[in-house]
Amino acid sequence: MLVGLNNVTFEFGARTIVADASWHILPGDRVGLIGYNGTGKSTLLKVIVGEYTPSAGTVERGRNVSIGYLHQDLLSFDTNESILEVAMGAFERVRFLEKEIERIGIELEKNHDEKSLETYTDYLHEMDVLDGYNIQYKTEEVLHGLGFSNEQLHRPYKTFSGGWRMRVLLAKMILQQPDVLLLDEPTNHLDLPSIEWLEKYLSGYKGSVVIVSHDKFFLNRMVNKIVELYQQQLHIYSGNYEFYETEKEQRIEIQQRAYENQQEYIRQQERFIERFKAKATKAAQAQSAMKRLDKIERIEAVEIERPNLRINFQIDKQPGKIIASLKNISKSFGENIIVKNTSAEIDRGDKIALIGANGKGKSTLLRIIANAENFDGERVWGHNVEESFYAQHQLESLNLDNTILEEMQLCGSGKTDLELRSLLGGFMFGGDDIDKKIKILSGGEKARVALAKVIASKSNFLMLDEPTNHLDMHSVDLLAQALNKYEGSLIFVSHDRYFISKAANKIWEIVDNEIKEFKGTYAEYVEWKELMAKREKENTAQQKQTVTENITVKKTEEKKPEPQNNLDREQKKELQKLQRQLEKLEEQINQLNKEKTALELEMSSPETYASPEKFKELENKYTQLSAKLKSSESEYESVFEKIVELDG
Repeated sequence: MLVGLNNVTFEFGARTIVADASWHILPGDRVGLIGYNGTGKSTLLKVIVGEYTPSAGTVERGRNVSIGYLHQDLLSFDTNESILEVAMGAFERVRFLEKEIERIGIELEKNHDEKSLETYTDYLHEMDVLDGYNIQYKTEEVLHGLGFSNEQLHRPYKTFSGGWRMRVLLAKMILQQPDVLLLDEPTNHLDLPSIEWLEKYLSGYKGSVVIVSHDKFFLNRMVNKIVELYQQQLHIYSGNYEFYETEKEQRIEIQQRAYENQQEYIRQQERFIERFKAKATKAAQAQSAMKRLDKIERIEAVEIERPNLRINFQIDKQPGKIIASLKNISKSFGENIIVKNTSAEIDRGDKIALIGANGKGKSTLLRIIANAENFDGERVWGHNVEESFYAQHQLESLNLDNTILEEMQLCGSGKTDLELRSLLGGFMFGGDDIDKKIKILSGGEKARVALAKVIASKSNFLMLDEPTNHLDMHSVDLLAQALNKYEGSLIFVSHDRYFISKAANKIWEIVDNEIKEFKGTYAEYVEWKELMAKREKENTAQQKQTVTENITVKKTEEKKPEPQNNLDREQKKELQKLQRQLEKLEEQINQLNKEKTALELEMSSPETYASPEKFKELENKYTQLSAKLKSSESEYESVFEKIVELDG
């Protein structure tokens, strides 16, 4: 056991988060900690790390067990150091050794002291054991995986936005390699390529991992255990999220059947007691039945308590066939080109997911469509289009000094206060909640207000930027269902693959500064991308084979006897030198091709795929080998040309 909660009860103010709960985190655990919004998942993580003390029970930690905890509060950290320096802070001991080795080395140059020499030797040995000479390479590798370019690595940490800062802190956390890694909504700050990289990295992670997330795809790929915080209890399921959903349904069904059977038994016993309690001959039996009923442990009826968003989109007007046309759109920030002379069209009924890596301009393109961003080119609305824009950063769309009700009154829905109150009730704002100021709301509450504004507007075209951030999985499900029923058109930016797969019928991606459209669902898009990648690999292999064949043909031609009467002595010497060089290069290319074929065979074996570390190592070797082969082939071509020139 690494960390254990033993009969823990914890109250946050007057609210109980967990009561008499037990949970042990074991080596190799990959745990998804789930629960509806507001149940206290993040609070429970703080109990585990010791930030909060339970009112009853104990939190135990194994001897020398280290815990890494990634959470929103870390964003208060600020520094002028580069992000590379911040992330390399993970290697405290190595950084200390570096300084000490340098200091003692200088001392030893001046004064040969046995004790200093011994310390110096010990420190050098420890550096080797810790692989201390590779920390910069390791750090750069992780930062690249999380989406940072080489140029960004030396930029000051304080110049990055909150989402990018969180990536730096995540990099530092995973480089520290704690025994237990606690991640609170890590995918909220990552784009799709970075999420996929994190999945690969964590799959080979040696420690145990606990993840709070609303991303079903991520949990399905990452976890082998689900811990659900529900009704102040911890319910543990041995499997991924898909297993949890099936198992929970079965548990509920079994409990409901047991409840119904017990209720039927109770009704039978009560009828027997009622019928015979007044009869002297049966009174004793009736009394015994009453005692049995008093002692019986009552099974609770199944009542699922969860925050239900009631989302019902309505539209006032039916738009024309074309919603919006983008004609020769260009947008750049300095040298960073987002799109260049690109065109696209949004048609009635389109439900478009705008996907891709961070920094490719998804949110910028959405703002261009919403006319909230300057650009070159033309954006033309279709007939009868009534749009509504849900901004990712809620500060852009909400007035912080308004109350929730005042904010809703300003959205132009034409609804009465009573209708707005009813709508807000569907977004879990009841009673006096609607008089709260926007500025005191949590991120999730602000997101719900902004979403309620979009729904109240009765628009026939929606533009949504990360609408699922701050929503729990049940609410994401409800939003996806509502958007499926929505009769209007929409375009949205999201990194939630489950939500994209449920809500989109088209995919847009910005590739080479152009909008590329895929007509189909996200699952079909992924299948198509995999097929394209496979074909590209096959084409590359074919091209390399052709190059090798061409080289062989050229060498055969080169060996044909040619008159060399016109060459002087120096030229003949040069020609012989080049021919020897060509033969060596040919041997080198043949050897490299053999090694490449062997590597490809090894990479394709199931044993390799089962070990992410081994696959990564082989992948790196393959990349280096391919580069070397390409360089040798290029050099061969160059030498051959020189021979032809001299011998022609």
